[in-house]
Amino acid sequence: MNGASLYDDPDFLDGYRRLRSSGAALNEPLEIPAMNAALPPVAGARVVDLGCGEGELAVRLAEAGAAEVLAVDASEQMLAAATAHPRVRYQRADLARFDVPAGSADLVVSSMALHYVEEFAELVARVARWLSPGGAFVFTIEHPVLTAPLVAADCVVDDYAAEGRRERTWIVDSVIKYHRTIGSIVATLHRHGFRLERLDEPLPTPEEVAANPALAIHRRRPPILLIAARALELLTGNIGEEDRRGTG
Repeated sequence: MNGASLYDDPDFLDGYRRLRSSGAALNEPLEIPAMNAALPPVAGARVVDLGCGEGELAVRLAEAGAAEVLAVDASEQMLAAATAHPRVRYQRADLARFDVPAGSADLVVSSMALHYVEEFAELVARVARWLSPGGAFVFTIEHPVLTAPLVAADCVVDDYAAEGRRERTWIVDSVIKYHRTIGSIVATLHRHGFRLERLDEPLPTPEEVAANPALAIHRRRPPILLIAARALELLTGNIGEEDRRGTG
């Protein structure tokens, strides 16, 4: 089941919402604070949120002063439950085909969604075109040490160099994700005119583990990779042959 259909699957959606409401998810203790720390000032910014889900990040950005937020997701059910805000516009679209005019965004964000995207390099090329010069691209994904093994196992890093499709059981069976090395991700950003500004691996503190023992495993291996990059110039050229092959 790929990312475009996963969150419309009733069994997955029920399990996902129960996970979020239980307090056992990584969003509140790790991902959201790390994302907030990495984001540039957003007052007056034009923002695109890729894989917005129910709009939590989009609304936070609008409330922080963003002029407009275009929040995009492939899931009909996620968007149906999204939080309304006067400066947030929701759009249903597959990230593999979504596009906006060149130079129309100052900030592109994505929270725990891009590991579902098969053609990452092509998406980065589009993001580079969307951003105004000096614009920022800030995203979190499942950490490559977790996506790497062909057969998933906690705290075992294997098959790291073999990039590509993985199938996992997460709430439901046969969830499709895509593994890339950290080096490959950073190289793809550089190739499309981005300067890396921040690379973070959010981990719980010992005090957080003491308060919530379910977080203990995340001190043994990082669950999340966060990257913040800055567009050095507006890129409008064609996608290169390497990106059409899907590498990086």
